[in-house]
Amino acid sequence: MTLYSYNKLKKLAIFASVLVAILLAGVKFFAFFVTDSLAIFSSFIDSITDLFASIISFAAIYFSTKPANSTHRYGFGKAEALSALVQAAFVGISGLFVIIDGIKRLFFPIDIAEAKFGIYIMLFSLFLTILLVVFQTYVAKKTNSLAIKADCAHYTVDFLTNSAVILSLIFVHYLGFIYFDVIAALFISVYLIFNAYLLAKGAIDLITDRELNPEIRNNIEHIVRKNKNIRGMHDFRSRNLGDVYYFELHLEIDGNLTLYQAHDLAETVEKDILRLYPNSQIIIHEDPYGIKENRLDHEIDGVCKID
Repeated sequence: MTLYSYNKLKKLAIFASVLVAILLAGVKFFAFFVTDSLAIFSSFIDSITDLFASIISFAAIYFSTKPANSTHRYGFGKAEALSALVQAAFVGISGLFVIIDGIKRLFFPIDIAEAKFGIYIMLFSLFLTILLVVFQTYVAKKTNSLAIKADCAHYTVDFLTNSAVILSLIFVHYLGFIYFDVIAALFISVYLIFNAYLLAKGAIDLITDRELNPEIRNNIEHIVRKNKNIRGMHDFRSRNLGDVYYFELHLEIDGNLTLYQAHDLAETVEKDILRLYPNSQIIIHEDPYGIKENRLDHEIDGVCKID
């Protein structure tokens, strides 16, 4: 797929999430108004945060897919990380809000009315959420978009919350265990806060240029090793620009080769990397093998040294 196709797919996924969030928030608010269930209310709050987060993600994806220009030569991909941080804040605050209300209801329980109606509404919500999560999971795997991954995480939580709410309503309606409503809400809230931590961590990693995971780095090292005309590699750096990977490395080659021959070796490595990671940005510098110089690898002990 081309970068244009990736961006189009991301915009479609986030637009779908905004529509679903609006619909889910509406039906859950109506269900809470009818039933007065705290579990449904916690799920409604979750949907409200999903709606705000999806709108923020929509703006971030629109901004992040803008092409690079003279003032932003790496592009705008990291805008997705900023949106993920805001989403994490929304999720964490909503979780704390529901915990406070849940603790209050432990001491002052409220009877749930029309639980059966609430079950039907939540089953409908569950069905919509499943459809959206399946679609967003596909888009996230295709595009590696942090904003889509964050949005998909929200709706994965939504799937769990909807399931927990349905279970809560069944316990309350058929077994008369009213405290299960509060227990389910508290469980949902703890999961929301944990999910907020994961979202924030991923966003901070991207903003601070954390190295890509070891599997990706090992794959690049393997591409270099398999070329018998390359004697080594050093100062290998990688990062996520938000929508594409960025790789920078120095190749160690025979100093007697011509500049054209050295360029051809670097081109071969670059093409192999692009086959594995399409649309990635790659900078390769050729060094004569055996030259003595100050290197990043000398400062970072034990990183990416190929002998």
